Amino acid sequence: MKKVRKVWSLIMALVMMLALGITAQAADTYTITVDGGTSTVSHTYEAYQVFTGTLSTEGVLSDVQWGTGVNSATLLDALKADATVGPMFTSCASAADVAKAMDGILNDSTEAKAIAQVVGSNLSATVAGTATGAGSVQISNLSAGYYMVKDKDDTQDGSSEGYTRFILKVAKDVTVTPKRTVPTVTKTVDGTNDSTGTIQNGEKSADYDIGDSIPFTLTGTLPTNYADYSTYAYTFHDAMSAGLTFDPASLKVYVDGTQITTGYTVVTTGLTDGCTFEVQFPNLKTIASINADSKIVVTYSATLNSGAVLTSAGNPNTATLEYSNNPNAGGLGDTGKTPGSTTTVFTYQVIINKVDQNNAPLSGAAFTLEKFIKATNSWTPVTVVTNTPDTIFTFSGLDAGLYRLTETTTPAGYNTIDPVYFTITAVTGDTEVTSLTAQQTDSAGNPLATGIVATFTTSTADGSVSTNIVNNTGATLPSTGGIGTTVIYIAGGVLMAGAAILFVIKKKQSGHEN
Repeated sequence: MKKVRKVWSLIMALVMMLALGITAQAADTYTITVDGGTSTVSHTYEAYQVFTGTLSTEGVLSDVQWGTGVNSATLLDALKADATVGPMFTSCASAADVAKAMDGILNDSTEAKAIAQVVGSNLSATVAGTATGAGSVQISNLSAGYYMVKDKDDTQDGSSEGYTRFILKVAKDVTVTPKRTVPTVTKTVDGTNDSTGTIQNGEKSADYDIGDSIPFTLTGTLPTNYADYSTYAYTFHDAMSAGLTFDPASLKVYVDGTQITTGYTVVTTGLTDGCTFEVQFPNLKTIASINADSKIVVTYSATLNSGAVLTSAGNPNTATLEYSNNPNAGGLGDTGKTPGSTTTVFTYQVIINKVDQNNAPLSGAAFTLEKFIKATNSWTPVTVVTNTPDTIFTFSGLDAGLYRLTETTTPAGYNTIDPVYFTITAVTGDTEVTSLTAQQTDSAGNPLATGIVATFTTSTADGSVSTNIVNNTGATLPSTGGIGTTVIYIAGGVLMAGAAILFVIKKKQSGHEN
């Protein structure tokens, strides 16, 4: 009598045996529990009987025969032909011979994985039991035997989880736990305050001026069972909103901090999934340095263009990662996709309302708005976007920083205002502007305690900063014929009379001398 010992348990990719089961449901039937933990992704598991036999209380299978779940003739030939385990089965002629040859193979060893791969390629159409659900599921009413448990074909393609690696188990009440580690992707954006020089790297949001080049980073990881794949497809998908323009020349790829220039393709045309571009790795296995602990990083820049959204919705940019998720197929065919990772770029507008001392709209003015750039220690002009009506000046596509407003044309009869300095300060969350403020300052950006002429109102909803700029009339001289002129005339007459008297006196003095 041939016996198969408990050590036959062979667990592939995502699954390891945790504990032996509880008790048999009935005299000769058993349950395999697949414990998916807290997973919310539904799986459909199928159990295929590889061997049948008599199961002892010690978990030893005897009287071993081929089960109904395999094509025995092709399976035996495939085992003999396999490059990894073929020599182990050269002299085998029966199920009992195969079982004996497998005795002593360690769980999760290279040999165990190879055998499971061969068995999985030679299954019959007969499924001994099935169960569907997320978390923990049970395949019940199994007779004594040795089983392969696997995800049903084509049920995890496109899923955020991978296929469960093939499981080989002696059927008794037993619990197995899948190891479903899958890749992840994280997208971040770097933020810069031009006026202070402050840089914030690795953020989920930032604000920028229209025309600025914005640096983004994609970071991808790999599954712990990466070594179980013979090939591994890996693609970054990046979808930008209309307010962002991708710069292909800026894209770089790094593996564990070292830049690589081969093994991938950047695709920007012919995409049908709504992506702006993709970074496609047909087979990561061609890059020898990559392992399960590696990080693949993509950096690139995009320009904030004139189509940028000014509201709190901002300008989102979402990345997903598509990856091989079926180690049982060697990595070919089936793929999964991660949830999206999103960054958001915000930009704002400054609205200047020109009014007189009575707060009535005042025509005839012109302004320039400049932003202080610390890197060059200079002021850079901001283009006025709209000026309709001619009493409202809107400067769109600005970010936080220090600004200078200068009146370049003053309405006739009004005094020119001194330059107004002010700062815009914003606090952004992952997907919205949570705070937007502005206040008048001195030229260095320090808040004013006195002499404030501009009070700002802000709106996070439409990303606006608004203020009234007041022009006062100049000092008016009295008109002709008024008292001023009379005074001048009188003063002139007095002067003339005095001059005449002085002339007469001098004349008389001259006569006496003669």
